[in-house]
Amino acid sequence: MTDGGFESICSFVEDELEFATSHYNDSYLDRRISSRIRRTDSDGYDDYHELLAADPDEQEAILDSLSINVTGFFRNPDVWEGIREVLISLSQSPGSVHVWSAACADGRETYSISMLAQEEPRIDASDFYILGTDISPPALETARAGVYEQSRTTDIEGQLDFLDSPEEYVTQRDGAFHVTETARENVTFQRHDLINDEPKSGFDLVICRNLFIYIDPAYKAPILETLGRSLQSDGYLVIGKAETIPPELKSLFTVHDGRLRIYTLTADDPVRNAT
Repeated sequence: MTDGGFESICSFVEDELEFATSHYNDSYLDRRISSRIRRTDSDGYDDYHELLAADPDEQEAILDSLSINVTGFFRNPDVWEGIREVLISLSQSPGSVHVWSAACADGRETYSISMLAQEEPRIDASDFYILGTDISPPALETARAGVYEQSRTTDIEGQLDFLDSPEEYVTQRDGAFHVTETARENVTFQRHDLINDEPKSGFDLVICRNLFIYIDPAYKAPILETLGRSLQSDGYLVIGKAETIPPELKSLFTVHDGRLRIYTLTADDPVRNAT
């Protein structure tokens, strides 16, 4: 296996399949590509490249593999306590509240927002509109179905212990967890590519956690600018606990809770005012 073979696969995926491999860490890409090489019994990069170019099913498989899909209900509960306080604060303002769960994978984070808003008595969940987006169509298909199978590596029931009454929002039957209609209220999903697509607008809260650890440092700032342009002037941004705001964007966001990586959009941010 050669570096040239790896690079040729990345170029094919970017140019022909329109997945921006150049924006991701090489180590992340290599892990995912190597996994597909093993699963297809290919003899290295070059052999796999030939298969990939000829097989539409494998093209779909590699795109699904490259899409970041590590998620869970109420991942990092301390962060969700911070999100609870943000949702309460937003709920106290007049009008509707718009929340964007960006790079939402299979939708469990998106539904977590809805469940928390429904359960917290200080929040009027009927005012909330929650959007989950991801680049992966298979992940979005799972998200829209709202059905999650229990696995040996994922304690879904334990994740739901964050809630006082999880049975109101998720039912367990036939070896799977089904999100109830109560939790699905005001939740929608759509495809969105944070790298190539335009910013959205009008969001009071954007949650985009644990994406940037996979992104090449040179491309973190453009994605964060996209998220910043999607926020209301006093909106909140939540990123992963292991992630940071690049130095060149420190003026765009004001720290709300540094430990939990919760920020607010700076009122006079130069990026927004320049657009």
